[in-house]
Amino acid sequence: MSIVAAPPANERLVSSISAIAVSGMNAAARRLEVSASNVANLLTTGALPAANGTVAAGAPQAYQPLRLNQTASANGGTQTSVTAAAPSYVAISDPQAPFANQDGLVAAPNVDISQEMINQMVASYSFTANAGVLKAEDQMTKTLLDTTA
Repeated sequence: MSIVAAPPANERLVSSISAIAVSGMNAAARRLEVSASNVANLLTTGALPAANGTVAAGAPQAYQPLRLNQTASANGGTQTSVTAAAPSYVAISDPQAPFANQDGLVAAPNVDISQEMINQMVASYSFTANAGVLKAEDQMTKTLLDTTA
C-alpha cells in the first residue's frame, strides 16, 4: 500500500490561482461569444407571435437573444450558463416584410446594442486581467524555482 502525500500548501495555492484565472478567461470568452451572437442576429426579424406565443406554421421566427449568467464556483473561480432573454422580442413596424401582421408589425430580437458593446468591453477587460494573473503566477513560480534551486 502506497501513501501519496498531499501537495504542499503553496503548490495547491498556485494551482488554485491558475484554475481561478482560467475560469475567468473562459467566462470572458463565453461572454464575448454570446454578445457577438446577439449583435450578429440583431436584424433577424420574424413573424409576431400570437397571444398564445405561437408563430404560424412556415412563418420565420425572430432570433431569440441570449443572456450569460455568471456565478461563483464553490472551489473558487466562476461558472457560466447561457439562457434565453425574456422577453425575447419587441414588436417593430416593417409593413414591407412578407410575414408582417395586419398592422405591419414584426418581431425583432430584444437586443440593446449599447449593452452588447459594454458586454464586449467587459469581456475584453476581464480576459486581459485574468491573463495578467496567469502571467504573474508564472513569474512567481519561476522566482520560487530559482530561489529553491
